[in-house]
Amino acid sequence: MSIDRDVIEAVREMDEHELRRLFMLARARLEKKGHSFPELGPGVKVRKQMVRCGKQSCTRCPHGPYIYAYWMEDGKQKSKYLGREGDMPEADDSGEDGA
Repeated sequence: MSIDRDVIEAVREMDEHELRRLFMLARARLEKKGHSFPELGPGVKVRKQMVRCGKQSCTRCPHGPYIYAYWMEDGKQKSKYLGREGDMPEADDSGEDGA
């Protein structure tokens, strides 16, 4: 299966932030299918989360689900927002290891 030319062009136009986000999504999807990347360090876990906005007047909390990537770096857990639920259709919503 070849990659659509529009997809290739869209990747070429991405800035660093967008490329890092795409990389984390692709890595998490591949790890979920059994691939490992020991040279890149510990695996990335992807989870859906509902998030509270913190506004006292909000009657719709929590909001989401939103997709977050989690990994360990220098002994600390790091996380990065990846997007809304539709951005990664196979993300695990159980709060468990989704990678």
